Amino acid sequence: MKKYAINKKVRFDYEILEKIEAGLVLAGTEVKSIRAGNISLKGSYVTLKSSGKNPEAWLINAHVSPYKPAGDQPGYDPERSRKLLLKKKEINYLIGKKKEQGLTLVPLSVYNRRSKIKVEIGLARGKKRYEKREDIKKREANRKIRRALKN
Repeated sequence: MKKYAINKKVRFDYEILEKIEAGLVLAGTEVKSIRAGNISLKGSYVTLKSSGKNPEAWLINAHVSPYKPAGDQPGYDPERSRKLLLKKKEINYLIGKKKEQGLTLVPLSVYNRRSKIKVEIGLARGKKRYEKREDIKKREANRKIRRALKN
């Protein structure tokens, strides 16, 4: 399993409550571009749309650069919305969870599993400013302890 992109900022801004693996619908050259590492999850998020019987999940604002060896691709939008492949039961579960106040869906990483491109999405709750400061203090303390043990 090779990770192509990790959204590090999410772990600082949000408390991850639950993780779910989803497939990703991609155009032909996007797969090669992602395997080359040309994907960024910075500022991306997941939305759920329940229109009638078939609810859908979409990855919004994920930037997949065009695949250079494929040449010029007219009309290619690197930040287009991409459909996530989840079972209806999973999407309905996420819709119910998202109705709780303060919960959001964010992409955590993009990786491959058995030659398929997968996205790990997390059900997250936003951290307050004081919680972020506590995390920074813990990280600094751990860094000092490791430095002291090293010497």
